[in-house]
Amino acid sequence: MEKARVRSYEIDMCNGPILSKLLRIAIPLTCSAILQLLFNAADIVVLGRYAGDNSMGAVGSTASFVGLLTNLLMGLSTGANILASRNYGAKNGPALHRTVHTAIPLSLLSGFFMGLVGVVIAPTVLTWMQCPPNLISLATLYLRIYFLGLPASMLYNFSAALLRAVGDTRRPLYFLMVSGVVNVVLNLFFVIVCRLDVAGVAIATVISQCISALLVLRCLMREQGSVRLELQKMRFHKDTLLGILEVGLPAGLQGVLFSLSNMVIQSSVNLFGETIIAANSAANSIDSFIYSVGNSFAQTNASFTSQNYGARKYGRIVRICLTTIGALVVAQIILCGSVIIFTPQLVRIYSSTPAVIAAATEKLRILCFFYPFMGTVDILVGSMRGIGHNLVPMLVSLGGICGIRLLWIATAFQVPALHQVETVYWSYPISWVTTAIIHATCFVISLRHLRRQWDQEDLLAAAQDRAAQTEG
Repeated sequence: MEKARVRSYEIDMCNGPILSKLLRIAIPLTCSAILQLLFNAADIVVLGRYAGDNSMGAVGSTASFVGLLTNLLMGLSTGANILASRNYGAKNGPALHRTVHTAIPLSLLSGFFMGLVGVVIAPTVLTWMQCPPNLISLATLYLRIYFLGLPASMLYNFSAALLRAVGDTRRPLYFLMVSGVVNVVLNLFFVIVCRLDVAGVAIATVISQCISALLVLRCLMREQGSVRLELQKMRFHKDTLLGILEVGLPAGLQGVLFSLSNMVIQSSVNLFGETIIAANSAANSIDSFIYSVGNSFAQTNASFTSQNYGARKYGRIVRICLTTIGALVVAQIILCGSVIIFTPQLVRIYSSTPAVIAAATEKLRILCFFYPFMGTVDILVGSMRGIGHNLVPMLVSLGGICGIRLLWIATAFQVPALHQVETVYWSYPISWVTTAIIHATCFVISLRHLRRQWDQEDLLAAAQDRAAQTEG
């Protein structure tokens, strides 16, 4: 009975209908991503309401730096997910077992290391980002407490990535629901009752991250089959570690460079003063909810593609990509349309200052019309990684996203007539549209190479079988 109950969470991505199974994974994953974002959103809302715009701006100004370190580690979790998905699709139980027992210690080690780095260099990086002097001390305090919880955050994300590889996105969602409620309650207690300001919301976030990490770790330890975690068997398997790094390092490096470009953009935004910084913080928080939908579909697509790559099902790989893009475009049109209509009301959740509301509304209305392109970029990148192409999507994304944004800031933004914060915001849609077109071209070429490779392998295998039969 216990085995049947556990197995009911798994989804066969290699057979049967695509859309219904894709939604069964993508919807809980989207809800999980939204709950994770609520950790930071709750921080900003509580601070904006009960501590003031400076505290809200201090936390908001840290987003790019937090993303820089965590994106590297999240790239490694992507490597664990894709490798586990391939092994699961290929029905290679021993390889899946090694992936699980390599990924968990990797999450802890990398989380501790990057957390230490973040604690040490936080004030220096904030100064480089031209964070206003009156916000640096608050932002540094928030960052240093936040990074103490990075090992727990990474443990949760790696563990959830392993469960996602076999189609289980529901239980990580349940765990985040628990920790999310704890986070909101503790935010209110530490800020309103204890008056700890930014330190209070940081402590609340760390505690909630530890809770979600322990719950998902317990889930893996109670699993059945090759995805079950046995603590005494954790160690680094060389080939498995290299397999995770082969996918994860390009993904992580891409995320780091994305964050660097965003830090340049944040630095440009910081030039316009505290009101614009607070508005940008509120807009970024709302914007991140929209992005989470696209990213969740992209992660789902990567798991589907990787499983079918492991099972050598070429036709389904193409259908999975097209189905995911179609579902995502519909979802984001609905979501972005709602945000465009209700932008002032949404921003008012974060701040009641009229100037902050107006500035945040301007940014969101520029970005929302183009978000389906960003989601399409993420899906195409996941598809190419799923079929074993790791370097090309990284290079295209770096050139198309980072390169174009930095070039835009270095050229158009420097023109006196265009030296406005709106010019900074337009760097996003321009880079999304350009990169989506290039990625689509690269994916088609990659599929053709994959088809020829598999056809040649099948012909060789058939010739070897005939030779063996003749000898027999």
